[in-house]
Amino acid sequence: MADPRFYDNRGPFSLKDICEAAGGAVPGGADGRAQIHDVASLSGAGPSQLSFYTGGGSDDFEHTQAGFCFVGEGEKRAAPPSCVAIPVRSVQHAFAATARLFYPDSGLPMWQQSVAVHPTARLAGDVALAPGVVIGPQVEIGAGTRIGPNSVIARGVTIGRNCEIGSNVSLSHAYLGDQVLILSGAQIGGPGFGFASGPQGHVKIPQLGRVILQDRVEIGSSTALDRGALGDTVVGEGSKIDNLVQIGHNTRIGRHVVIVGHVGISGSCELGDFVIVGGQVGIADHAKIGDGARLAARTGVIPGELAGGQDYGGMPAKPMRDYARELAAIKMLVKGKKKT
Repeated sequence: MADPRFYDNRGPFSLKDICEAAGGAVPGGADGRAQIHDVASLSGAGPSQLSFYTGGGSDDFEHTQAGFCFVGEGEKRAAPPSCVAIPVRSVQHAFAATARLFYPDSGLPMWQQSVAVHPTARLAGDVALAPGVVIGPQVEIGAGTRIGPNSVIARGVTIGRNCEIGSNVSLSHAYLGDQVLILSGAQIGGPGFGFASGPQGHVKIPQLGRVILQDRVEIGSSTALDRGALGDTVVGEGSKIDNLVQIGHNTRIGRHVVIVGHVGISGSCELGDFVIVGGQVGIADHAKIGDGARLAARTGVIPGELAGGQDYGGMPAKPMRDYARELAAIKMLVKGKKKT
């Protein structure tokens, strides 16, 4: 369910209206007049909300409390008795159309104010704003925080105490803890890179989540953190992220993680506590990295799970000892060819 601090819900809509927007039909035996109040994830939805299931082995579908759920045509797994399954040709396209009904303004923040600091914003008395700073409605900023020139803080953002925000920073759809440091040019809370693709092109899926930065997090210059699609993108307390890093939507980063420059992390990844990620590492979507793992520079992580407490290198990532043996074997092969 989208946070009302950041998103305006235009619902409810009837099941009949939802099915028409999604290009489907009201399922047999279902009441087309039933009211749907919101969209949510399978694990977070309630009886008056609609979710979606794209297949796979997740148990969330069997245990969902959602009252309604988009499923693919021919889906063999049965929805729970309390959930109305709505078969559609493309689950992602159907959900994107429905999310746009509820949240047509879920893209970039809309600016209509004529003053730099909106009158509904609440700033502690000793907050310092440099020239050119713009503060949106319902923003809350704690004591001792300083914000650099030309930074923009969008609607509903909450910033804790003693934070430092550099120049030309963009913050939206975000909650920041205390003593957070964000260097110049960082972009926090932009829409995630999510599309429903088909023969006609790529349809943007509304991104309705948030970014949460816990206490003492540091974000480097020109780094981008996308907000979640339905859930949250989270960076745990004390974690340090270098310059020019991309973190995709719904990724969850643990406590005291270090991520070096030029790293790219796809959506829905999980990094445990005290993970260290070297420069130019690439991490594919839905990858899980255990506590204390260390990734050498330019390591490539494919979807799956890496156990914690080990060093990894190579593409795809493997324990460092195995990676070193592979490099040694390749070196021997090259030497052998030169001799012949």
